[in-house]
Amino acid sequence: MNLLIILFFLSHIQEERPPSPDIEFDSLEEFVMQPAQQGVTVKCKMTRDKRGMDKGLYPTYYLHLDNEKKVFLLAGRKRKKSTTSNYLISIDPTDLSRGGENFIGKLRSNMMGTKFTVFDNALHPDRALPDMSNARQELAAIIYETNVLGIKGPRRLTVIIPGMGKDSERVPIRPRSDNNGLLMKFQNRKMDNLIELHNKTPTWNDDTASHVLNFNGRVTQASIKNFQIIHSKDEAYIVMQFGRVADDAFTLDYSYPMCAVQAFAIALSSFDGKITCE
Repeated sequence: MNLLIILFFLSHIQEERPPSPDIEFDSLEEFVMQPAQQGVTVKCKMTRDKRGMDKGLYPTYYLHLDNEKKVFLLAGRKRKKSTTSNYLISIDPTDLSRGGENFIGKLRSNMMGTKFTVFDNALHPDRALPDMSNARQELAAIIYETNVLGIKGPRRLTVIIPGMGKDSERVPIRPRSDNNGLLMKFQNRKMDNLIELHNKTPTWNDDTASHVLNFNGRVTQASIKNFQIIHSKDEAYIVMQFGRVADDAFTLDYSYPMCAVQAFAIALSSFDGKITCE
């Protein structure tokens, strides 16, 4: 086993993970799109279901609040027969259809599976009103650094999300085409009203001969998929963290200014097969 590629965790393994605070909401659709309240970390559990005829290739992923109530939040699954990886995200665990009323957003990759865009459920720009008021919003862009040298180690990723207005509302990003979407804005360094986040760089631990991150008891298994998302100006503030607790179970925690759909989509992207990022 190559210890270089295993991402360990620094924490005392506890029998029970620190649970999510009780969170009440009237509308699931509104809650999963709203940024977490400032000062509150929403702690979730993500599970992967591989059962069924084709779920080995197209598993269904579920997101629940990680507390006694285990409130369902989101479900996601990769679409079949898509040119690039395309995941549907739904607020109904049994309805993962593109045309269904529970469709809340989608995650779409480039041909290489190294760059992803997260959309809400509004209209494609080609079908939207001229003023774009009912056009879909881009909620996030996810960029995995290509590893052309084949060096083993933790993956590096960048996440771009819309900035927040004075009222803690997300700035709407409704591009008419991919040429002025979040990925191109990042590439051209046009970062007005955008927030740039990165995964926290693990430290090397000589004692365990592995890369180490501190998940404070929320992650209990080593995995290259374990990561934390931070802003460069405050590396102590964890915007999101994701890590394995069982073969098909993971914890996913997010904080302001991220919402559940953004965090879930970022986690989904980590499961997609990368050609040049491993």
